[in-house]
Amino acid sequence: AFGASPGNAARALPAAVDIQPACLGLYCGRTVLSVNGSVETYGDCGVCPRGQRTDDNKICRECLGSPDRYDWLYLGFMAMLPLVLHWFFIEWYSGKKSSSALLQHLTALLECSVAALVTLLLSDPAGSLHIRSCPVKKLSDWYTMLYNPSPDYITTVHCTHEAVYPLYTIVFIYYAFCLVLMMLLRPLLVKKIACGLGRSDRFKSIYAALYFFPILTVLQAVGGGLLYYAFPYIILVLSLVTLAVYMSASEVEFFKDLLVRKKRLVVLFSHWLLHAYGIISISKLDKLEQDLPLLALVPAPALFYLMTAKYTEPSRILSEGGNGH
Repeated sequence: AFGASPGNAARALPAAVDIQPACLGLYCGRTVLSVNGSVETYGDCGVCPRGQRTDDNKICRECLGSPDRYDWLYLGFMAMLPLVLHWFFIEWYSGKKSSSALLQHLTALLECSVAALVTLLLSDPAGSLHIRSCPVKKLSDWYTMLYNPSPDYITTVHCTHEAVYPLYTIVFIYYAFCLVLMMLLRPLLVKKIACGLGRSDRFKSIYAALYFFPILTVLQAVGGGLLYYAFPYIILVLSLVTLAVYMSASEVEFFKDLLVRKKRLVVLFSHWLLHAYGIISISKLDKLEQDLPLLALVPAPALFYLMTAKYTEPSRILSEGGNGH
């Protein structure tokens, strides 16, 4: 190399000039401007367009994959949140004498189902239930705004884009359609059928939705990545806690209590479905012969409660304690 002639050095100079500087940042990339056979021309280092993310060579590539089973389970969890909250507040404010709760439950189910269907049809590719997506590789993929580089510690290169396309924004679109459909359908329905409630009470379930939809939106915006990895365990914990609270508040002690009131049986089966959903989300059903037997554990918490409730009755404990003294 030291013995190279000046002519050879001059001829090697143009090749060195064509080398582009390194693209800094974890999510900054170069867009493909044109393709001529196997030769691609790239643009400057910056943010990737929507629907693209960087590959290992810092080139923005279009998302051509499909959501895997875990991604669909996550989207199902985010779709269930407003529906479960709708049902909770409808039941909370409907009152024991109201006969309109069931119809409101069905209307909430219709609203969320139509919103989910419309959201899928409008997603790329439009008009199909198939979704074009990018794979989720790590937690930082959800928070690209935190990884904008500052080469000179003064100027920040903004490379924020949806690396987990469309798992982040599709939830916001779904919530928007849920809210619009609720405002179009529910007030007219409640005004006509909620005869057993007072004027101030019949719209309280709708007012509650106007509060929890912004909360869900902020939760997705701030903690979407955390929810993606933690939602199976959140489902299991919340379903166990709410089942114990409901059964204790309803004073369910024996199996005959469930058979007498069908409403309690519906609540029990709903919690069992949530248990099963959480177990499936954790195991992902990658190995059916190992994961399917885990579903046999779904009734275990309820059965344990029913078998031990009579031994933990507060009045019985107090009476036995008094007799002991």
